[in-house]
Amino acid sequence: MLDRPTYTERAFALAQSGSAGSLKAIRQQLKAEGYSEAGQLSGTSIRGQLIRLIAANKVAP
Repeated sequence: MLDRPTYTERAFALAQSGSAGSLKAIRQQLKAEGYSEAGQLSGTSIRGQLIRLIAANKVAP
């Protein structure tokens, strides 16, 4: 059994890393990593937190 972060934990890690420029990019990365919980980022609170993290940690091109 793999000991990997949950869908939501991984989404927050991606947002904090600065490598994701949008929620869509996070969803695409999660799908590429084999996560299938597509509806997990639909809550207003979670989306708002992720958007703020993305903005605060955006890596300059």
